[in-house]
Amino acid sequence: MIRARQVRVIDDAGNQLGIMSPVDAIREAEERSLDLVEVAGKAVPPVCRIMDYGKFLYQQSKRAKESKKHQHTITVKEIKYRPKIDIHDFQTKTNHVRAFLQEGDKVKITIMFRGREMAHPEFGKDILARVVETTKDLCQADCDVATARLEGRNMCIVLSPTVTHV
Repeated sequence: MIRARQVRVIDDAGNQLGIMSPVDAIREAEERSLDLVEVAGKAVPPVCRIMDYGKFLYQQSKRAKESKKHQHTITVKEIKYRPKIDIHDFQTKTNHVRAFLQEGDKVKITIMFRGREMAHPEFGKDILARVVETTKDLCQADCDVATARLEGRNMCIVLSPTVTHV
């Protein structure tokens, strides 16, 4: 499938064999019982390498799996509070927030308002301040409760875990 008239050929040890026609390069690869693979098609002339293509694909997939093993995807978990939450419910939900932060997930804290609760957004800010105060050892210090504002019937803030807990 190599369409160029001339190709630069590199053997399986990494040595340059020079510039030759694709037919000669394929013959050279077949003599070594290997494949001719185009590695840089945009170069002038295109660069082809003599290699075991199946082994190359296998090693590439192993490297991809190995790199996936060490990565951690950060998900955003959401915990919803109400302005008139009881002490025990507050503690339970805040313990869930702490668990999520310890796992390395971001946590979105949402205060939901209903009816006449909308007239007192300061109650929601007080709850947000209590949550931030309770979890300040696990989350980054960049979250500011004063910037949280009412968006419709909800007030939200996002807590990010510290780097040491990821």
